[in-house]
Amino acid sequence: MNIKIAISQKPPKLLDLDGTIDLCVEIIAEAAHEGAKLTVFPECFLPGYPTWIWRLRPGGDMGVGNEIHALLRENAVDVGRGGLGRIQDAAAEYDMVVVVGMNEIDSAYSGSTLFNSVAIIDANGELLNVHRKLMPTNPERMVWGAGDANGLRVVDTAVGRVGSLICWESYMPLARYALYSQDIDIYVAPTWDNGDIAAATASHIAREGGCWVLQTATALKGSDVPADLPGRENLFTDDEWINAGDALVAKPGGGIIAGPMHQQQDILYADIDPATAKKSRKALDVAGHYGRHDLFSLEIDRTRKVPVKFKD
Repeated sequence: MNIKIAISQKPPKLLDLDGTIDLCVEIIAEAAHEGAKLTVFPECFLPGYPTWIWRLRPGGDMGVGNEIHALLRENAVDVGRGGLGRIQDAAAEYDMVVVVGMNEIDSAYSGSTLFNSVAIIDANGELLNVHRKLMPTNPERMVWGAGDANGLRVVDTAVGRVGSLICWESYMPLARYALYSQDIDIYVAPTWDNGDIAAATASHIAREGGCWVLQTATALKGSDVPADLPGRENLFTDDEWINAGDALVAKPGGGIIAGPMHQQQDILYADIDPATAKKSRKALDVAGHYGRHDLFSLEIDRTRKVPVKFKD
């Protein structure tokens, strides 16, 4: 049965968590008005991807980078203390499955470390899964800690079985395989990548995994960066496209059926049938009959990795 999905690449209120959550709720309502049952947001939508890290001079801009990081930490999502509550309420109000990227703060232990995370919220508002990016890429390692495999899960939702990997995790074959091996229907790929290579990757995953792939970055212009961002005058110009967005949908078996939506701060809609994922794996099921499990094996430790265990 076909469902309508919505992929938003609208920009957040950068470094403003409350304002971005307001915007997130508005987008969910807009997508519901259009008949969508699943709404996807980009990597780190809450409260925005730290694009400045690719422009700061190593060493020379350390002070500016520290100032901006402090702002990001103050506006990160504290999941354990209900930081996604308003979005969960909106999901329940609009009968919407929501997949949203975020900067997540570890309040349970260090109180400071951030993670690049993605949350899956069911249509009843239940938080089903939070996955932390396994390996931040290049300068991202100055922003986020490395996640563990605790959230490397595919979960049952009102629209089918949904899993998610973040940005370059889609280039990690074993991480992809972990999702393929959990009967995935819809593979959500919030990212900062765009362009032809990103589109080719999405189509490849749809072919390899026999699943729908929903991918997007944030369509961000220089004018979307707050005027009071430390060092802004040396980092961004108002008229530039920082990221083109390029939201797209790839069908099971491969091939792009919607998008890429290029340089548009909007929502991409498409109709998909989650049941076609299983049908597409009749010939090629890499985690099933095509896998040669007598020759290859994979073991994944999904226990939460914590820095300390107290005994009182």
